[in-house]
Amino acid sequence: MNARPASTTRIILAFLAVYIIWGSTYLAIRFAVETMPPFLMAGTRFGSAGLAVYGWLRLRGAPRPTRSEWIAATIAGAFLILGGNGILSWSEQYVPSGLAALLVAMVPIWLVAIARFGPEKEKPGGLELLGLSLGLTGVTVLLLGSDAEIGLGGASSGLVLLASLGVVVASISWAIGSMYTRRARLPALPLYATALTMTAGGALQILVGLGLGELRALDLGAVSARSWGSLVYLSVFGSIVAFSAYAWLLRVVRPAVVGTYAYVNPIVAVFLGWQLAGERLTPAMWIGTIVIVSAVVLAQRGRG
Repeated sequence: MNARPASTTRIILAFLAVYIIWGSTYLAIRFAVETMPPFLMAGTRFGSAGLAVYGWLRLRGAPRPTRSEWIAATIAGAFLILGGNGILSWSEQYVPSGLAALLVAMVPIWLVAIARFGPEKEKPGGLELLGLSLGLTGVTVLLLGSDAEIGLGGASSGLVLLASLGVVVASISWAIGSMYTRRARLPALPLYATALTMTAGGALQILVGLGLGELRALDLGAVSARSWGSLVYLSVFGSIVAFSAYAWLLRVVRPAVVGTYAYVNPIVAVFLGWQLAGERLTPAMWIGTIVIVSAVVLAQRGRG
């Protein structure tokens, strides 16, 4: 069960999985929550994926996780899976997948802020501070452009704005979880750590969904084939493949470098949302895209 060295080929393949697959998951989430409750859908996605990987690894001789490893996985799952993905899934009932992807693109900027104000107290350079300021400006532009004109399902302007703010909270939660996993007492094998995190996080999502009464709102007969297909895609590719690649990269590459997926994901998500779901590209989205991507580039260059 020893992990192999981080070869250049493996790193490139992992980045491609995170870049392309995750870019497509925003639209898949939107299709899934069209006829499925968001937290139960997301919990089923990650829970099933986590249990599948966990069972496979145990059959191959992986040791039983310790109590401290389960605690660490639960904390990571709370930030990454419940906070990062669960809130995003809820928000995508009301906001276009392209807009959600653009707001999530701020993750590298939040990583800079966490490194500065977190336990490490890193002092950011001039470019990082400029990137942070510019990124906040881009988020403001996108939030100001979040009105009923772009809302889904007849959502009001207030609900669209609330959902957009939810995506911002989700991206901050994801950044916190990403930093936590680098020092958490998770299993040394990245795939095993991913399995525990997905299982624990999926269970938390299901608990939240049950608490919100989503089970009463679930009508399996009304779930569309597009939603079922999206759930399967999210479980296999979005969770097992891409999330495992992301968790592995966090162990072998600096967080700011892993955060470069923010350059590609929005492009993929916006294109697919426009091409396959007819999502509108508003002036605020164009401006926000340029500002946020520029901010991320500055922050990344500032961190070397």
